[in-house]
Amino acid sequence: MVGQSPGEGRAVLLQPFVHQVGGHTSMLTYDEHTICKPLVSQELSFYESLPLAMRQFTPQYKGKGSSGPLTFLKIIPTSPGTDFLHSLCVWFRAKPCVCGSALPCSKTQCVPLCALSSCPGKMLLRTDLQYHTDSLLEDANGKQAERKSYNPWGLHCHRQHLNRMSSKHNENKLHQFLLLENVVSKCSYPCILDLKMGTRQHGDDASEEKKARHIKKCEQSTSASLGVRICGMQVYQADTGHFLCRDKYFGRKLSPEGFRQTLRQFLCTGNQLRTELLEPIILRLKALLAVIRKQSSYRFYSSSLLIIYDGQEHKTHGTNPFRVDVRMIDFAHTTFKGSKSNPSSTLYDGPDHGYIFGMENLIKILQSLSEGK
Repeated sequence: MVGQSPGEGRAVLLQPFVHQVGGHTSMLTYDEHTICKPLVSQELSFYESLPLAMRQFTPQYKGKGSSGPLTFLKIIPTSPGTDFLHSLCVWFRAKPCVCGSALPCSKTQCVPLCALSSCPGKMLLRTDLQYHTDSLLEDANGKQAERKSYNPWGLHCHRQHLNRMSSKHNENKLHQFLLLENVVSKCSYPCILDLKMGTRQHGDDASEEKKARHIKKCEQSTSASLGVRICGMQVYQADTGHFLCRDKYFGRKLSPEGFRQTLRQFLCTGNQLRTELLEPIILRLKALLAVIRKQSSYRFYSSSLLIIYDGQEHKTHGTNPFRVDVRMIDFAHTTFKGSKSNPSSTLYDGPDHGYIFGMENLIKILQSLSEGK
């Protein structure tokens, strides 16, 4: 996929974000430190009005400049008969690379499509398709591992996204995205837990059918009993060199005890529990909880909380030697007083008690793991 920033007159090559563990929209990589997410006006409104105290707990918003949110050219549909993995990670070369590299390299002989900025975006040059396989991920059943560079859930999202774009293909259609910080860019082997927070998941704008569906999912999962459920996970297994992956369907089936055991599994990068990660994660969660308690009128319906650490153990010292992080994401259904995107939405008083309930239970479970219970 190729993008162009208004006013800059340059095209940008977008690749799938390979560490997507949850959600249903396809995330794309803009550069090493930035990802692209399809623009939703309500989420844009949230980032534009973000309280200062919450900024350290959300991805940095990069998509609003003098030229406004980034607008991209068309998505290139998958060619008939093209292997899907090839079509996911597409590079365009003006001519073969003399270095013989199987990947697009930084040498001047390798020219990605962004160099062809004069192209009108209708007849795009497809001269070479490349993809790379640099990591191992286990399947959802924890069994046979395949050599591939994509989290299985991310692959599923990209497949659906490309299929939708192919079926609705329009040469002149523009796609808008939010530009957000890649919160795992500093991790060598990102271990990511995606938690759907709160006791309610439907937004104020949900239809009666969608509302009923989301209520049922909450009632039949730990969303009701704990205020939190697992939406996705990947954990680097140092002893095998694989990533262990879980998806939202796995998370929905968990009992409270199953949720606790999966949290423990998330903190095991092999056969041993990484107990040294518990304290910094708990401290970060407590700091976020203190901020959420003060956010009157905010309701973070259907939002997620990411817990992140680097699966590669580091011997360095400092304030965060394990590269632990906690970030809130996905605000397409977040509502708050003064929202520009949906001024007629329901106004709420006080903080989001469903979200707070989930945070409190999450902290309690992690503390019990820390105490060896």
